[in-house]
Amino acid sequence: MTPVRLSHFTASSCLGCGRAATLTALLQHRGGLAPCRFETIDDLETPVGEVPQVDDVALPAPLAEYECRNNRLAWLGLQQDDFSAAVEDAIARYGPRRVGILIGTSTAGILQTEQAYRRRDPNTGALPEDLLYRTTHNTYSVAAFIRRYFRLAGPALVVSTACSSSAKVFASAARMLAAGVIDAAIVGGVDSLCLTTLYGFNSLELLSAEPCRPFDVDRKGLCIGEAAAFVLLERPGSNRDADTVLLLGAGESSDAYHMSAPHPDGLGAQIAMAAALRSAGLQASDIDYINLHGTATPSNDAAEGKAVAALFGDRTPCSSIKGATGHTLGAAGGLEAVISALALQHAFLPGGINTRHLDPAIPIQYLTANSTLAPSRVLSNSFGFGGTNCSLVFGRSG
Repeated sequence: MTPVRLSHFTASSCLGCGRAATLTALLQHRGGLAPCRFETIDDLETPVGEVPQVDDVALPAPLAEYECRNNRLAWLGLQQDDFSAAVEDAIARYGPRRVGILIGTSTAGILQTEQAYRRRDPNTGALPEDLLYRTTHNTYSVAAFIRRYFRLAGPALVVSTACSSSAKVFASAARMLAAGVIDAAIVGGVDSLCLTTLYGFNSLELLSAEPCRPFDVDRKGLCIGEAAAFVLLERPGSNRDADTVLLLGAGESSDAYHMSAPHPDGLGAQIAMAAALRSAGLQASDIDYINLHGTATPSNDAAEGKAVAALFGDRTPCSSIKGATGHTLGAAGGLEAVISALALQHAFLPGGINTRHLDPAIPIQYLTANSTLAPSRVLSNSFGFGGTNCSLVFGRSG
């Protein structure tokens, strides 16, 4: 594929709001998971990656109909690192019809509906009239919200393929840019905490009662987090700063092995990673670091480990940041793209936290501490339920 430039990016998660807070937490090898005190939950013993600032966000009056936790989280993210100003500058250069919006999410504003159910009519069971499904619970809500905020008139879409959602938007945007449909794209992911997700993963017996430990021999499951991550993508050559981060390749696969479990040998993951390398015109030996999907569930880590070992052996340093952020689901691909970009810009490899005893059955080079090795090319994995897999390759331009 033709490389695409990450001309501006930002992320907000339990590590903090904005690039500086995120980078500081990574460099300090510090996580943001805390005991779950979210909403009405008092019976789940699991840490979560909550963004506390979301509760203090008030949407501007013209955007009031979009009021829900997911869009408040999106608004919080858009205000960080002068990201909105960068988008406005792109709109001024290209026009409102030439800037696309491609966002990943899984549950969108479903919390708004969960809360509305408590206020159903006691006689008819009808939901309250003030519940606006179209602008809150609807998966497309977050793209419509961003489109309204920036007064854009170009393509806008939401990808909802579980945990690969906001990685796949990078691939879709790159194709749109290559086809000449748009000149810039706002891509990323927004996924917020909700009761459906927390109780749903609990029903699958996948939640950990302690901060999750990816690739640990005694890993007990995942922890849920929330995040908003945004990247402005443009064609290379239009930025005056030559030292920037590029999207070099993207690979996707759909193995459909099982609704909620990966193929035990990680075949779909292997196909996605191999496709990303081909897309970037690279060999496995060209990758300096792999940001693993690494959810800390027994089956996911084992399958991904087999896939990585099959392609890279144990030569390539890799780690999962989900021990620090929790699994941010539909936002994970976008958040980890930003973290990959930070690693490239600031010349370090982020080690995974919480992992105490590496699983000897997974023969990969897993980092439990930060490394000062300066990467030139990074592979980032995002794998979702139903076998929707996506791998992205990022690199430095200068």
